[in-house]
Amino acid sequence: MAGTLYLVGTPIGNLGDLSPRALETLRSVDFIAAEDTRVTRKLMTHFDIRKPLVSYYEHNRVESAAVILPRLQAGESCALVSDAGMPAISDPGEDLVRLCAQEGIPVATVPGPCALVTALALSGLPTQRFTFEGFLSNSGKSRREHLASLKEERRTIVLYEAPHKLIRTLEDLLEVLGDRDIALCRELTKFHEEARRTTIAQALEYYQRERPRGEFVLVIRGAPANRTPRMSLEEALEVLDRFRRDGLPLKEASRLAAAETGHSKSNLYHAAVVRDRNA
Repeated sequence: MAGTLYLVGTPIGNLGDLSPRALETLRSVDFIAAEDTRVTRKLMTHFDIRKPLVSYYEHNRVESAAVILPRLQAGESCALVSDAGMPAISDPGEDLVRLCAQEGIPVATVPGPCALVTALALSGLPTQRFTFEGFLSNSGKSRREHLASLKEERRTIVLYEAPHKLIRTLEDLLEVLGDRDIALCRELTKFHEEARRTTIAQALEYYQRERPRGEFVLVIRGAPANRTPRMSLEEALEVLDRFRRDGLPLKEASRLAAAETGHSKSNLYHAAVVRDRNA
């Protein structure tokens, strides 16, 4: 009888988030398959878990699967873990799950923390419908095609990004998607957890001054519904000015004027900036 592959969610920062069931599973399986054995060994040391480790990551997944599958078929149980969060989500573990399904090997989940869902909940942006896009490609053509496919996406968009690539990504997002609301979430569940709720343009300006630190989850407002402006741009700017005379800052006045006139918030904001500069 085949053993079971357990997909075990591990903490994304705070070790206190490891569930009792996850801990019990890690202690009871025959061996653990880990994305980075060094990272997982620290977790095991903290919780006094003593099990053999097998390396399983993007660049050795074929070779490792050839070792893991026969052990499962022979009746051993295995816990699959990533460095943080749920394995098989934007993770090579999805291939191992597929192979187990093809071979009739049972797969069970032990749910745990997930940076995607945590950031979405913190973002303050619509959560009823969203699309998770993982990491953008580094390849120029693939990257452009990926971003172009998101331009008219109405659902909230969630991306992962490394700190050293953040500025380039914000530049590309601004160029392709235009200026939109965005939440930049980092250090999730850790002491310095932060959710910076701003716009893409303002985020780019901030991180050009301040060096990005930590892994980021970007939560971006989806494309607005196609709307036909109900008045000219000049008339819409008069509506915006009415809100500003009530003491509202330009950003908030632009948002309210956009809702009333059918013009986009970013177009109204930039038109007002240019007009004020030339006045």
